[in-house]
Amino acid sequence: MITALMAVGAGTTNAQQHSSQTASSDKKEGTFEYSNERFADLQMLRYKVEGFENLTLKQKTFIYYLQEAALYGRDILFDQNGKYNLRIRQMMENLYTNYRGDRNGKDFKAFEEYLKRLWFSNGIHHHYGCEKFVPGFSQKWFKEQTNCSDEIADVIFNPETMKKRVNLADGDDLVKTSACNYYENVTQAEAEAFYEKQKAEGDPLRPVMYGMNSRLVKTKNGELIEKKWTTNSMYGTALKKIVENLKLARPYAEDAQQQKVIDLLISYYETGDLKTFDQYSIAWVQNTEPLVDFVNGFIECYGDPLGLKCSWEGFVNFKDLEATKRTETLSANAQWFEDHSPVAPEFKKEKVKGITAKVIKAAILAGDLYPSTAIGINLPNSNWVRAEHGSKSVTIGNLTHAYSQAAKGNGMLQEFSYGPEEMSLMEKYGDLTSDLHTDLHECLGHGSGKLLEGVDADSLKAYGSTIEEARADLFALYYLADPKLVELSLVPDGDAYKAAYISEMQNGLLTQLVRINLGNDIEEAHMRNRALIARWAYEHGKADNVMELVKRDGKTYVKINDYQKLRGLFGELLAEIQRVKSTGDFKGAQTLVETYGVKIDPELHKEILDRYIKLNIAPYKGFINPVYTAVRDAQGNITDVTISYTEGYAEQMLRYSKDYSTLPLINE
Repeated sequence: MITALMAVGAGTTNAQQHSSQTASSDKKEGTFEYSNERFADLQMLRYKVEGFENLTLKQKTFIYYLQEAALYGRDILFDQNGKYNLRIRQMMENLYTNYRGDRNGKDFKAFEEYLKRLWFSNGIHHHYGCEKFVPGFSQKWFKEQTNCSDEIADVIFNPETMKKRVNLADGDDLVKTSACNYYENVTQAEAEAFYEKQKAEGDPLRPVMYGMNSRLVKTKNGELIEKKWTTNSMYGTALKKIVENLKLARPYAEDAQQQKVIDLLISYYETGDLKTFDQYSIAWVQNTEPLVDFVNGFIECYGDPLGLKCSWEGFVNFKDLEATKRTETLSANAQWFEDHSPVAPEFKKEKVKGITAKVIKAAILAGDLYPSTAIGINLPNSNWVRAEHGSKSVTIGNLTHAYSQAAKGNGMLQEFSYGPEEMSLMEKYGDLTSDLHTDLHECLGHGSGKLLEGVDADSLKAYGSTIEEARADLFALYYLADPKLVELSLVPDGDAYKAAYISEMQNGLLTQLVRINLGNDIEEAHMRNRALIARWAYEHGKADNVMELVKRDGKTYVKINDYQKLRGLFGELLAEIQRVKSTGDFKGAQTLVETYGVKIDPELHKEILDRYIKLNIAPYKGFINPVYTAVRDAQGNITDVTISYTEGYAEQMLRYSKDYSTLPLINE
């Protein structure tokens, strides 16, 4: 799962809530530049891997091979996001590299922006909104420069062809109307029936995550078959390179348990056996001692409208020992938080197991975590594995730090804060409560509560991701205001939580709208989650005047009048959403999401967009990875691994396509 606007497994936090406040100008700390170039609605940042140079040679070598394994999965995500993406990427990179015309001409500059957006989104659809990019260059110009077929031209230029990567519109056939490449000639009803049958025939107590590592295809004779993603089947050439580097990394693992984790992951890639994946997940959760850790595989299901198929991602990190003291305090008190939750007793865990949390430093981002990434991660996603063996939660400290550095002085705080009191609270406590929100969301929120016996983990279907993210967010919001956090010395006083409440309500009601084109609905699960929470609390707090939407000089502001009553509303909604989750109440989830999380007031939307554009801020942020170089002796042994931060965005993308392209352009 992925956390709020940053995001990875059963609870990854998604980085866009945080990133919507980042700046448009370069920010420096010492000689390190956090901010890089900007294009379209995007700004590229850098993150510093502080402390890498102090690691042992064994740890550096381990990270080197793990980051190679991560980067070799890049093509898989491109293909998962759309069946034409690899062909379009290669065609456009060839044109970009070899173009001999006027590189400052209108068509080429528009083409260059399109290609950079394609790289950023790992395909031709927006990474967050899922709508297809509209080319600013002409079809005539493009066909003159390339050997573009009519089929490819239609995909790029026809706005109705493959219109949305993920469509969640209620009432549509979500499979047929989504351009993602997880199904072929299959309807939503057929896909749901196929996996319902598998679940009925499987273990009801410890079910595998059915369908997570395959494409579902209807053959010419009408038979439904799964094309598994394994080293000897679909995506095999990429997975073989991943496995090759996992094997090279294995001797440098920090303990025998970590070697077991790698062995099980390799076995899973080779066989596609989902029971092996569960064994790998259990071994990974139990491996808590090493400094270096990694995620590599088919993990998150946000890219599938049915929430079944998992996108490929890779991530390598190491622990921030000092900052981890904060998350260790939370995990040590996990049972207290569970026991004092406002949800009904029958939905609480009697005994919280295996909650481990840490603050980490990202070493490499790959697949569905690159360039746009999460700031918090909670894995694994299997409900029964989490219930019986626990989970790992992380807050990615060097990424949150990079966002914070880039956000200084961008004008968002001044433009959207109701008044000086709100600005003062945000300036004093904003960074602290943002980190704590992520910690609580990932470490405890996603790990809290339980499903009632016999409830299918996928029963909420297309609404499942939104409900799960709302559940974790509400858990965090409710406890940010609890005196327990002062008692644990996690916040300095009883006013700190107010900054988080201001941020939550501003973002859910107003500022996240800057990431949506005028006239569109809210589609992305994390954005629906935040809208649901803020709008539900606003509507249910009207009788007591808990908060107001105040108009001043033609501008709308959020004014919170009673912070403690707002906390009470968060608790009420948490209790209801936990009930929906625990009982598998599809209708309840549908009503909450469709009522509060989807539609936008067009007048308010236009106002927010008009105010935002004057600030000249890119609403989305992503990262350029550092470059790792293995230094070898005459015998080929690694004697050191160096790190550099000078590679440019286009330079990195072209190098990745050259060095890590592994798949055929058409993957059948």
